[in-house]
Amino acid sequence: MLDKDFYQVLASTFRFWYIPPPSMNHTTTKKTRFIFVTGGVVSSLGKGIVAASLGALFEARGLTITMQKLDPYINVDPGTMSPYQHGEVFVSDDGTETDLDLGHYERFTHAKMSKRSNYTTGRIYESVIRRERRGDYLGATVQVIPHITNAIKDAVLSLRADDVDIAIIEIGGTVGDIESQPFLEAIRQLRFDLGRENTAFIHLTLVPYVAVAGELKTKPTQHSVQKLREIGIQADALLCRSEYTIPKNEKDKIALFCNVPRDAVIDVPDVDTIYAVPKVLRDGGLGSLILNQFSIDDPMPDLSIWDDICQKIRSSKMEIKIGMVGKYVALPDAYKSVNEALQHGGLNHDVTVKIIYIHAESLETDGVAALEHIDGILVPGGFGQRGTAGKMLAIRYARENNIPFFGICLGMQLAVIEFARHVAGIEDATSSEFDECAKHPVIALMTQWEQEGGHVHRSFDSDLGGTMRLGGYPCKLIADTQARKDYNQETIRERHRHRYEFNNTYREELERAGLIVSGTLPDNSLVEIIEVKNHPWFVACQFHPEFISRPYAPHPLFSGFIGAVKAKVNV
Repeated sequence: MLDKDFYQVLASTFRFWYIPPPSMNHTTTKKTRFIFVTGGVVSSLGKGIVAASLGALFEARGLTITMQKLDPYINVDPGTMSPYQHGEVFVSDDGTETDLDLGHYERFTHAKMSKRSNYTTGRIYESVIRRERRGDYLGATVQVIPHITNAIKDAVLSLRADDVDIAIIEIGGTVGDIESQPFLEAIRQLRFDLGRENTAFIHLTLVPYVAVAGELKTKPTQHSVQKLREIGIQADALLCRSEYTIPKNEKDKIALFCNVPRDAVIDVPDVDTIYAVPKVLRDGGLGSLILNQFSIDDPMPDLSIWDDICQKIRSSKMEIKIGMVGKYVALPDAYKSVNEALQHGGLNHDVTVKIIYIHAESLETDGVAALEHIDGILVPGGFGQRGTAGKMLAIRYARENNIPFFGICLGMQLAVIEFARHVAGIEDATSSEFDECAKHPVIALMTQWEQEGGHVHRSFDSDLGGTMRLGGYPCKLIADTQARKDYNQETIRERHRHRYEFNNTYREELERAGLIVSGTLPDNSLVEIIEVKNHPWFVACQFHPEFISRPYAPHPLFSGFIGAVKAKVNV
């Protein structure tokens, strides 16, 4: 093995083309192994669920894991992407806007996602171009190999830590896509740099069932693996997604033509709940296979917590209907964490939550008839004015008819506006997001305004990310409120993603009218939670509680909301 001094001499001699391997720039006293999860044939096979479930499987053996998603799109982050194209934007505690798969990682494991947990093509290229502009490359011609691939390797190797046994890295996209090639080339190099004993490649493919022929077809998997091998990557394990269990003969064929051991061909059939996937992977022997390759002890994993969750889901005998009133409801993944958090709340009360998606604009044209047979109403976050009138119709319906209501982010802001208009008598109350010249902006850009002589002066940042309040902030809960009762503690920490805030100019007036401010920043400067008096359960929060809800630890507000709905249904 050549030492670092040799590379430094080489670099000084051939400095215009040589870039030291990233592995030379990272040291640790404890060896972190790397698992790379790729996908083939088609997208949406569930790489994120599989990667997260694999993390849960290792944690159940007492190992410490971390996770990362490498996304091939050119956007620097998903923050400005349409929910219809990308789905939900998940936010980490440190304020990073990330891919929704990171929500799966946190729900299935105890790993905390951060800025290091999600890299896109755009972010990688941006960092390389910035370095080139600073002259870091000493005049070299900047190329995909080695500069882009080295930047990707640096991102992966940044996960190394003394307290991390295994890092699981999911490669977005599908093998064969031109966008994914730099990422695949980078992980191919990492196998060469670190060795097979420290890296593992898991490839997720589709084994479709052709009804006319009455057969499961292995050819798509063979072609996908062939594409992977053309890049120089030999899968260590194949996870075969299918509607049905794959028979032995088909597994033997896959093993033979894909050049993998028979026990490394593991079928992952459809299941009734995603929380059953860790058990499916354990039964398939995936964890043992990887740990044997890494020469790590392989104790029997304790999956009792996941067995309990699945048992609760399957044994629930009561169903409640939650109307989710939003403008992205055509794509449920736009509210992925909210969907899951509602199910977690149901687990806590032994009920099945059926989500009825209601397009906010349909309430504006058709009235509130769609809400008449709903047990509880939730208005989630969002941006822009479209659909807000329909959301406020739903909020008013819930308030006036004693229907349990939960508002999140924009849902809270609209609840404040609705209350100001119809209870406090401020008829033209609105948000400065909808009207920059509003006479009564009960919601405003609080970080960029000041009140002078009764007039509100505002400035606007052209950078869409420039005015956002992102990530975790502390919140102080007021005694004798619903929020304090549900949390059962005085200080909490929650994650935010928004630009506009409750305008404190109107706080006293709204409180006199009956609005309860039940949570604020510790210095009492910004309102975080509001409630309505004399209502079974009417709570709205400025933050996104769904981001920290877990199946084994339901979020207190979601649990409180579902509990109130169940109590009302049982009356």
